[in-house]
Amino acid sequence: MNTADKHFKCINSRTGNAIQYHSLDKKLSPEEVKAELDKVKAQVAIKNDVYQETLYWEEIKGEE
Repeated sequence: MNTADKHFKCINSRTGNAIQYHSLDKKLSPEEVKAELDKVKAQVAIKNDVYQETLYWEEIKGEE
């Protein structure tokens, strides 16, 4: 994983399983990060046939 990126995992709150991983540039503003993650969450929900409201993003914190 590139250390210049922020890494996230999309978790299904009903199962607790991570179903998608996504990386974004650290230079993005918090609003841009939220917009991109919301867009990807919608795609993940459609692809996995789950309700979008049951999904949430969690940032993966690495050792720096």
